[in-house]
This record gives sequence, C-alpha cells and structure tokens, in this order.
Amino acid sequence: MTQAEDQEEQPQGKTRWRRFALTMGISTAVTAGLVVLTGQGVIAASFSVSGLPFVVTADELQGTGFEQYAVLDTMEPGSPNEGDTGGQLILIVSAVDNAKLTNLCQSINLGGTNLKLTAGDAQHPVTATKLIVDSDLISGDASFTSIDIGQDASTLTRVPGATGGIGIFGQQAETVRIQHLRQNNYATTAATFILPNLHMSFSDEGC
Repeated sequence: MTQAEDQEEQPQGKTRWRRFALTMGISTAVTAGLVVLTGQGVIAASFSVSGLPFVVTADELQGTGFEQYAVLDTMEPGSPNEGDTGGQLILIVSAVDNAKLTNLCQSINLGGTNLKLTAGDAQHPVTATKLIVDSDLISGDASFTSIDIGQDASTLTRVPGATGGIGIFGQQAETVRIQHLRQNNYATTAATFILPNLHMSFSDEGC
C-alpha cells in the first residue's frame, strides 16, 4: 500500500499527528531544527524507543488533568526499525494525571503473531497516575472540561512535571473522557500502573 493510499483509507475521526507537525511547531525537514527541539527539552520519552508501534484500545478512558503537545522521540543509533525516519519520530504526547481505563487491550505485531495484553473491566478498571503516552494515531469519541487550546507547551500545568518546549503548540483540560479509544503508540510511561485481571499471551489477532 502506498502512502497516498494509506492516507485516503484513514477512517473518519482518526488523526495522523505527523500531518500536523508544522502546526505543532515541529519540522522534520531541517536537522538544525531537530537539534533546537532537543535543546528545548521536547524529547518526550526518557528512553530510546524501539521504533515498533503498539496498539492500545479501551472501551473508555476517564481522566483528571490532561495535556497534549508535540515531541521528538529517538531510537538507538543503527536500529533496524529506523526505515526512512533517521531514527527520529515526531509524535504527540497525551499526558493524564490520574486515569482509569475500561477493558484495556494492548498488542504488538511481531510478524506472524501478536503479543497481546488485556486487563480491567467496568467494575475493576485499569488505573494509572502520571500516564504519558507518545502516539502518532489517536481515535475515539472525546469530551473535555475547562480546555485551553493553543497554549505554549512549556507552560502547561494540568500534569505536574509534564511540559513541552517553548513555542510548541499545546493544549490542556481539567478532565478528559474518551470512549472507543484507539491509539498507535511508541512509548508509555506511568508513575503507577495497576492492571486488574491481567492476561498476556501470544495471539493470532491483535486489539
């Protein structure tokens, strides 16, 4: 499938965050610009990412304290997953101070099989604090309260300790609710992550 075909077949309601890189204040065209971003602290993940995306779905995410801003994640030099990226990925950070997820599913395609994890339900949801996810695709039915859009990412305050670089587009809200959540992620971190009824196995199908 060509890149053009992939873009044409994106279901309505999904966002390829790479398309908005310029709007978010990030350009992949100028190496000097990437150096500046690194100097401004716009690198999100505190570790080198593998470059392999993994899918996360949930029937519902509810959270208090929400932020989003653009970042640049890096792979280890010489990673076989670099492709034409140069080992750098422009992604969107979604940070939630306190999160609950119902019927969480996470899967990664390993080529011929999927490593699949499931946890939580309506009575015993997955919970996380300081949940920070780096994605290039997010979809769902979202609602927010007290949202600020277009704020400088370096001044975000809804998730203590999570900020972007100066001059980077950001947004934040007091609360977030996303039903039918689906994400294409490259990194996840959390201060605490509690997964009731955790099950992990290899599967023919992903999430």
